Amino acid sequence: MKLVTVRRKTKQEKRFSEKMGILTANVVYIQKRFLNIPVKTVHKYRETYYGEIKDCKSCTLSA
Repeated sequence: MKLVTVRRKTKQEKRFSEKMGILTANVVYIQKRFLNIPVKTVHKYRETYYGEIKDCKSCTLSA
């Protein structure tokens, strides 16, 4: 049995950018887990409408 695992999870979130406004994007979270409990989010990224992969730091969450 592994103690530390890495899991990838996809969620749909509403994001806001100045150029495009509000958009709904699939956001992928890569999490490090210890005994199947999430400990740390290692990386998160999103896929754009055109198929590009971008980091989530360029967009902010809509309020």
